[in-house]
Amino acid sequence: MAAAGLAVFMASVDMTIVNVALPAIEHDFTMATSMAEWVMLAYLLPLAGLALPSGRWLDSVGRRPALMFSLTGFALASVAGGLAPGPAWLIAARLVQGTFGALLFSLVPTLATTAVRPSARGRAMGLITTLGPIGLISGPGLGGILVDGVGWPWIFFVNVPVSLLVMVVGLRTLPPSAPLRVPDRTWFTEALLLSGAVAALLLALSLTASDGPVWMALALVGIPLLLRWRSMPVSGAVRDLFRAPGEVGPHVALATAATAIGTVFFIVPYFMQRELGESVSAAGVTILAFPVGMAVMGPVGGFLGDWWSHRRTALLGAVIFTVGLALLLPMDDSWGPTDVAWRLFLAGCGNGLFNAPNMANAMGHAPRRLLATTGASTGLARTMGFALGPALATLAWSLAAYGSGGMRAAVALATVFSALSVVALLGMGASGDQAAVTRARRADAAVP
Repeated sequence: MAAAGLAVFMASVDMTIVNVALPAIEHDFTMATSMAEWVMLAYLLPLAGLALPSGRWLDSVGRRPALMFSLTGFALASVAGGLAPGPAWLIAARLVQGTFGALLFSLVPTLATTAVRPSARGRAMGLITTLGPIGLISGPGLGGILVDGVGWPWIFFVNVPVSLLVMVVGLRTLPPSAPLRVPDRTWFTEALLLSGAVAALLLALSLTASDGPVWMALALVGIPLLLRWRSMPVSGAVRDLFRAPGEVGPHVALATAATAIGTVFFIVPYFMQRELGESVSAAGVTILAFPVGMAVMGPVGGFLGDWWSHRRTALLGAVIFTVGLALLLPMDDSWGPTDVAWRLFLAGCGNGLFNAPNMANAMGHAPRRLLATTGASTGLARTMGFALGPALATLAWSLAAYGSGGMRAAVALATVFSALSVVALLGMGASGDQAAVTRARRADAAVP
């Protein structure tokens, strides 16, 4: 479990650690900012586009060789990124790194689900769902230390010892299992269709904010790609998953909560620096209040979910998260860092309380043959939320000519998305929660 948590922390850090290094990379390679953006997008696109195909493939192979393969590929791609002689090499390395990151994000929830007894699943998910978002949010801070201290290539090289450590633990603790097999042609077709749809959506939102609403038409390209994917037999696993009782609610709640986080973490630094006149370092320290709240309440959410109820604990956390974001809405220009920090801390506590039991709900309701698919689908929901949040915040802000009213509109939008996570969990009803408890008790009785 510790190794799995470390793996998801590493893969999450790499989603954002490169952001702070982009100016240095631009300078060293003499590249345009528009090209430098692809150093970030090249990692994000396969994370979203390959999430579902990865989960389907992982459901058919052994856990131990899959972990070794994923970590080896991630480490080698990281080395290639650090040694990149030019921008094209670096972007290609990031694409490969994101591909193996998609495998890790799909595999880790499966390892966490099968490594512990069902009655401890909430605590297991508490570790995973706390370290993942903390890694995501901590990336820029860790990247700044490495860039200032030893240079930007080390934001990639640091992944190598972490990968080796997780591999050693995996070899010692995971039993031998079925070998890997090469994905078939259908797998590659599915990956291409989904990656193309994700790329069309993200590019449409990004270009709309900078060049006008006409670019939203680009998102329409994704519709025929998704329809073609849905007509393929391989999409049956995902359709079967969402037919399972209790699966839709946790997925919708996860996606909307992640969108809220992505929105807030994009707009709050601008608010603190432009409206409050705070320094970059002061804004960075203030924003850390959110992951601190997550770290405090993440384990609590796991224990409380196992003891009380996964659904009710997730619902309580979603409500607290929504209240914390709503308290940010005034965004008064007389505030100081403390006024922002305690609101972010409250929101972080709510999100920490929400994450573990919500993931336990998703994994607990999933058919055992679809565990990796569930890990992939939850990873996709989270990744798309974090990606959509900044794009939606930029749109809301730009509609108000990038004034303070637009900042409030972005936070209001985040609060609405957070409230939707509450609605999604309320829609599950108590019956689905009781069914999960019953299955867990039966599974506990079957474990020697």
